[in-house]
Amino acid sequence: MDIVQLCEIGMLVAFGFSWPFNIAKSWRSRTARGKSVMFELIVIFGYCVGLLGKLITYSRTGFWAYSIWFYLADIAMVAIDVVLYFRNTALDRRADREKEAAR
Repeated sequence: MDIVQLCEIGMLVAFGFSWPFNIAKSWRSRTARGKSVMFELIVIFGYCVGLLGKLITYSRTGFWAYSIWFYLADIAMVAIDVVLYFRNTALDRRADREKEAAR
């Protein structure tokens, strides 16, 4: 593993380190207010493009980069937060309906 791979893995770990905190906040808050699902989908797209680059490199050279596992982990964490966004959106709608019914 060379310095370029270590730097890429470092970047993926740094970005990936923040997602568990974001997931926990989404789980505890039970609201999607203030969240942007479009942002998260763009992040997933970016990770997928990076992963695609690694897979293309593998198909051309036979070199399997360790960073692939970090891309997959980051994609999975963002996907979990996207799922929580939709759960929380449903909870927000239910809470809004209950408030309207109580009026």
